[in-house]
Amino acid sequence: INFLCVHKKLRSKRLAPVLIKEITRRVNHTGVFQAVYTAGVVLPGPISSCRYHHRSLNPKKLVEIGFSRIPPRMTMARMIKLYRVFNEPKLISGNKLHKLEMKYVDSAHALLVEHLKQFELTVEFSREEFIHWFMPRDNVITTYVVCNDENDGDKVTDMISYYHLHSTIMGNPKHDHLYAAYSFYNVATTVPLANLMKDALSIAKNEGMDVFNALEQMKNAEFLSECKFGKGDGNLQYYLYNWCCPTMDPKNVGIVLL
Repeated sequence: INFLCVHKKLRSKRLAPVLIKEITRRVNHTGVFQAVYTAGVVLPGPISSCRYHHRSLNPKKLVEIGFSRIPPRMTMARMIKLYRVFNEPKLISGNKLHKLEMKYVDSAHALLVEHLKQFELTVEFSREEFIHWFMPRDNVITTYVVCNDENDGDKVTDMISYYHLHSTIMGNPKHDHLYAAYSFYNVATTVPLANLMKDALSIAKNEGMDVFNALEQMKNAEFLSECKFGKGDGNLQYYLYNWCCPTMDPKNVGIVLL
């Protein structure tokens, strides 16, 4: 389920539980009886809580729309300089970073499946699901892979991906949309994860993104500080439906719901 929306006039009337009960009934008829879901609010029984972090790519615009503010003893010029990124990703200039294509799918899929085995809560992607979720689509998903093997040019050793989630800005005379990138799945085996994410920031900036968001889960803590992510004030709670599970640290959560 991507969204559950209730008209403003019908909110606070306990309609959401009715909708949830009905979609649960329909899913049960397909033979599925468990589910994983997330929420920004704390409901009974979260199995984990992951903090959001934000990395400014267009700080001037973010300040103008009220998304962020200029810190004390900081000027806009210094803020722009602080959050500057490379004009061109370092690995692209070395001809090692490539946009995901069908010829890389099998190797990239195997890399991700092996990577996810180290976490306690994960998705088991089939090849078809991998293609659906990761093949690049404008304004939907961006995926790049690193090929370092000199003997096999199509062997993927590292991968970065993020999805696009844009918002409408209301009542601002200068801007009408906020363009946000959200970290999806990232795998680093031959280069430091922070270096890989610095290239992701450059790519996102070149695609017109204003901010890059990431959850403090999996191995993301390895790059958050070095890549100048700021801790947000929101948490994403993870829940399991109809399945008993102990609570876990965010670093053991290996699932990102898009």
